[in-house]
Amino acid sequence: MFTYTVSVTTGNQEFAGSIDYIYLTLVGTETCSDQTLLDKSFFDRFARGSVVSVDISTKEIIGDIELVKLEKEEFLFNDQWYCRCINVTTPSGERVEFPCYRWIANEKEVVLRDGKGRLPQDDNMKEYRRMELESRQLLFRWKEWRPGFPLSIDANTGTELPLDIQFETAKTVDFSLNYLKAIGNLGLNELMRLFQSSWTDIADFGKIFVKIKNTVSEHVMQNWNEDLMFGYQFLNGCNPVMISKCMNLPDNFAVTQEMVESSLDRGLTLQEELKAGNIYIADYAVLEGVQANATDPDTQQYLAAPFCLLYKNSQNEIIPIAIQLSRQTTAGVGNTVFLPSDNQYDWMLAKMWVKCSDFNVHQLETHLLRTHLTSEVFAIAMYRQLSAVHPIYKVAFFNVFIAMRFRGNVFDANGTGGIAVVEVIHKAMKTLTYKSLCFPESVKARRADNKDDLPDYYYRDDGMMVWEAVKSFVSDVVRIYYGSDESVQEDEEIQAFVQDVCSSGMKYCPQNCEFPDSLKTQEQLVEYLTVVIFTASAHHAAVNFGQYDWFAWVPNSPSTMRKPPPTQKGQVDMKYIMESLPDRGRASWHLGAVWALSQFQDDELFLGVYPDNYFTEQPVLEATKTFSEKLVEVTNIIKSRNEKLKLPYWYLSPDRIPNSVAI
Repeated sequence: MFTYTVSVTTGNQEFAGSIDYIYLTLVGTETCSDQTLLDKSFFDRFARGSVVSVDISTKEIIGDIELVKLEKEEFLFNDQWYCRCINVTTPSGERVEFPCYRWIANEKEVVLRDGKGRLPQDDNMKEYRRMELESRQLLFRWKEWRPGFPLSIDANTGTELPLDIQFETAKTVDFSLNYLKAIGNLGLNELMRLFQSSWTDIADFGKIFVKIKNTVSEHVMQNWNEDLMFGYQFLNGCNPVMISKCMNLPDNFAVTQEMVESSLDRGLTLQEELKAGNIYIADYAVLEGVQANATDPDTQQYLAAPFCLLYKNSQNEIIPIAIQLSRQTTAGVGNTVFLPSDNQYDWMLAKMWVKCSDFNVHQLETHLLRTHLTSEVFAIAMYRQLSAVHPIYKVAFFNVFIAMRFRGNVFDANGTGGIAVVEVIHKAMKTLTYKSLCFPESVKARRADNKDDLPDYYYRDDGMMVWEAVKSFVSDVVRIYYGSDESVQEDEEIQAFVQDVCSSGMKYCPQNCEFPDSLKTQEQLVEYLTVVIFTASAHHAAVNFGQYDWFAWVPNSPSTMRKPPPTQKGQVDMKYIMESLPDRGRASWHLGAVWALSQFQDDELFLGVYPDNYFTEQPVLEATKTFSEKLVEVTNIIKSRNEKLKLPYWYLSPDRIPNSVAI
């Protein structure tokens, strides 16, 4: 008789019910073992994370172990058990690891392969891959959440998700619970009942700002109305993707040399400053013509699509020098340009309108569309097209996630709530291209890539370091498994993955969106995978976790406006401004929402942390270790710089970047 010792390890999840009967079979190259029953008494010995061993005896050597089969006996009520991994020690002492990391529930049979990554063209067990993917494709189905949006998973609630994703979703930050916690912690319960009741003065917003403060949010509260603070946020605030170098003024932007002459401190004309590369612009064209939130019949809400002209002065500071809130087609006709030299209320309100527009574009385009919805497309396509033994599945598994909770009522109190959500996403889809998700390309497209031209742009600088670290890691893994460009072309699962993204998930993107429908080279594969990982981790972190810092002080980033944008100068006072800003109820909702959205999970896993051993090959383990070490270097560089700054920028510090979109 020959004895094989099987060690079964539970995961870190809590039990969801109990297992009554599981049958385990070892499948070797020569033969297979008899089924071994792991009954309820076996599983009763489990504590979370524990290991229990059982000996399986065979009359003959079964050969190299290729598979472990788990078969669950069906009962009237389904039960679930999380299996972390199974290790088999052969009679010769060889140890073979079979990663599982999944729930065993209503499947009749679960087949586990060993931890080696295998490309489909190199795998002699293609039939098992085919069956696995056919099963996954029945679970992970495409669906239109909203017409014209990137496609989502076919599930209306978290309980309808496939079991493994359902349990992971249950662990994520729950927006609704965090929101309710925020309302309680901030003492906003009474104010939430006061919808339509205006504040009397800017200082009144401090009444909802006293319980949870931090260095950044307090600095914003104290300096929000200064032009330097206003300009700084275009570089390192929560929406640092709007600033672009302006080479030519838009035709319907009525700004002139005479208007801005007093703001230009180099003694040059506006045209000369444009040519010198010192003029930048934030253009909120995506909001043009959008119908404002009309979900509350008692409160009229308004939107604007402003131009904001920014100037890099001789001190390398970014300051606003002209704001236009309307977009009449004929320059100079009906387009009032507000200036720093205007009276304090005109200029204050004009900046508030820009920040309101910025907040709404951030929520819908920068955050929802370009992180959540895009990452969900990558996740669904990966589950549908890549086998669990595919090395790219193993690499990307921790970085793709289906976060359904962001589809709820997050936008209800915003100016772009209601039908405006659909209008804005439809317009934003026209500029959602593959290259715009490539971080270096996106910065270069805005002509903001030169550090000498635009210093102290920490979002760009830190983002480039993280992008290069991710790209280097992905490149190492690709080189291990793909010996040539031809091997990429021959990988039918990778080709199906990118095809599914292009033709299904992103089917409503414009024809020139450049999402590839195939990959020809190792270099293309490296870039594509870097986009997948960076979008779900670093880019989401950069635009999500600073929301409370920058949006908590409502006058700095109002979520909606209750008066129309001014069309003339000298017509507004503080009373008009207070009647424009969000009322007590909406301001309280806003504060609770941005606090809830800014929270990490209690057991957050950050970039480069891989607690589950999907790989067993030494070269990949070494590549993972090198990646982690590089991320530590980047973290230390950022930490050292931040120690010298009044306002630290940490949103792209790897130790603050969760592995995936989770809220």
